[in-house]
Amino acid sequence: MLPIATTVAMRHPPLVTWGLIGVNVFVFFFVQLPIARMGGEAALHAFLVQWGLVPARYFVDGWAAAQGLDGNLLPFLTNTFLHGGLMHLAFNMWTLYIFGPAVEDRMGPLPYLLFYLACGVGASLAHALMNADSVLPAIGASGAIAGISGAYVRLFPHSRIVIMVPVLFLPFFFELHALAFAAIWLGMQMISGISALFMPPDVGGVAWWAHIGGFAVGWLMATHWLKRPRQRLLQPDEGKYGCCPDGRRNHAGPWGPRAG
Repeated sequence: MLPIATTVAMRHPPLVTWGLIGVNVFVFFFVQLPIARMGGEAALHAFLVQWGLVPARYFVDGWAAAQGLDGNLLPFLTNTFLHGGLMHLAFNMWTLYIFGPAVEDRMGPLPYLLFYLACGVGASLAHALMNADSVLPAIGASGAIAGISGAYVRLFPHSRIVIMVPVLFLPFFFELHALAFAAIWLGMQMISGISALFMPPDVGGVAWWAHIGGFAVGWLMATHWLKRPRQRLLQPDEGKYGCCPDGRRNHAGPWGPRAG
């Protein structure tokens, strides 16, 4: 279920979102890949253990000392700028590109940046608490981006999201209300996260609880922007929920006009 487009009107270019995408791309191509090419898999693994989030480093007595590590808390943030491969990076950055601009437009650049970082730390904490015995480094921006998605749904619950679902190699496009999209997505994360709790701690996989924790942090923190004045007044084509007042698009976009 890949989000393709949203219906929220914007007034400012999403400079911080583009900057975050640029930083993630830079770290992958100009930090991680050179380490892997020059030092091999062993050097890359050591780098990821140092700067990725290994829960055992903080919750298993003696593990960090045995690995020559200290209790540095920076990995709760730095892991969100590391990725496990090109597809991992591409999917995360695409999702940020879809949901980030609307949230940035409402919050303003600096609050949005601090919000993104806070979501990343919150997602990391959720993953660490739910996988305290894990010795595998968790990496990826998906927890922080889940927080941005949670904020999007909180701020624009009646906007619509165009999603693509591949069926037998054929792409099918659907349009869902943001709340419906969030309910389906969060349900999938919960099912997978609960199942992962019964897996051995040394088995790799998706950091489901980082997604859940990030979404929850983003949803809760976004409430602040519902209660305080926005950085600018809403425009006539936006309405209370980011589109027309009833959530409809009011113009012909790349997915065509919507009537009624």
